[in-house]
Amino acid sequence: MILAKLNEYIGEEIEFHCWLMGKRSSGSIHFLMIRDGSAFCQVIASKENLPDDKFNTCDHLQIETALKIKGLVVKESRSKLGFEIHLKDFTVISEPSEEYPIPRKPSGPDFLLTKRHLWIRAPKQAAIMRIRSNVIHAVREFLDKNDFFCVDTPIFTSAAGEGTTTLFKVDYFNNDVFLAQTGQLYNEATAIALEKVYCFGPSFRAEKSKTRRHLTEFWQIEPEFVFADLDSVIKLAQDMIVFAIDRVLDRCQTDLKILERDVSKLQLIKPPFPQITYSEAVEILKKKGFNITWGDDFGAPEETEISSNFSKPVCVHRYPIKIKAFYMKEDPSDNQLALGVDFLAPEGYGEIVGGGIREENLKILEKRIEDENLPKEDFLWYLDLRKFGSVPHGGFGLGIERTVAWICGIHHIRECIAFPRTIDRVRP
Repeated sequence: MILAKLNEYIGEEIEFHCWLMGKRSSGSIHFLMIRDGSAFCQVIASKENLPDDKFNTCDHLQIETALKIKGLVVKESRSKLGFEIHLKDFTVISEPSEEYPIPRKPSGPDFLLTKRHLWIRAPKQAAIMRIRSNVIHAVREFLDKNDFFCVDTPIFTSAAGEGTTTLFKVDYFNNDVFLAQTGQLYNEATAIALEKVYCFGPSFRAEKSKTRRHLTEFWQIEPEFVFADLDSVIKLAQDMIVFAIDRVLDRCQTDLKILERDVSKLQLIKPPFPQITYSEAVEILKKKGFNITWGDDFGAPEETEISSNFSKPVCVHRYPIKIKAFYMKEDPSDNQLALGVDFLAPEGYGEIVGGGIREENLKILEKRIEDENLPKEDFLWYLDLRKFGSVPHGGFGLGIERTVAWICGIHHIRECIAFPRTIDRVRP
């Protein structure tokens, strides 16, 4: 039995375990705020319903005391859950040995992140984690239903997947290897075997960035499939995002209320998503006064401005090939362009999806590796994929934290993972 489902028991007496997260008193009544892993709600402890010793004990309960309570579920329209509990009895399971270190008054982010192992118990932080869990479950279910196979990819790798400047080097038995930036290169290998695959796991980027959109360790889901074109990649990503939004709207209404999220904006997220070319995006920025030249990459301000023109994620496609990864396929109609796409979320949340078609031509790929001064020996296995049965294929990566930040309406993605890793934080 969990708090989030107690609306099914209105008018009934229930028993369950919980933690005390706050309290206040008013003469003959104690108002106890409790939580479990699913939600939080108010418990009314009145003198008339409790023995004197139990009522007096309520005065001395410490924050984060674990309790087993027995009470009557009563309808209450002012509650986010639609009910409150009238306490009949309780048992103390365990008590903190010290006063809870996070005060009820607002605290700064540095202090809260230092206490992240405790801060995560707060209602808003727990709500974000529940929504994150639902997003992860939804995107995996979507791919499973569309006949994709989950194939794990390695964390230790000898090759750069997204450029050599953001690699974390690791000593691997006296050899230099790197933490994976992406599972995509290995996805390409397994896609040739299984046709439709995805991997889900952490990615690592040694970016010295302190923006609200960057972590050094983040999680992404990366589908890859054969016989693909750019339109099919865009459609798959679009449909997956819509599926995840619908899941959150269906299952996480209470958590969205806790976060005070404007769900009307999420209800607008239906196909089709708007699509513009990179060149069209540049023109939008120029009209808005941005000092940008064709061939420049977009940063956070540019992405925010582009997406501000749309109420749904906007698909920006056909970027200059010189600013894209070495494996991106040239547009046959213009070899200056790449058959790639980024999805920019509305409300200023930036890129949540990046993907496209991979170059399957062996000679072109070899030249790209040479032009970017990548060590060819580390990519010999990858080149084998082009030598032995290659076909047009493509895919994308969807960043979990950025997607969750957008869905939840959270300003900084450090709150969208249980234990964030940034350039100045590795504890707790």
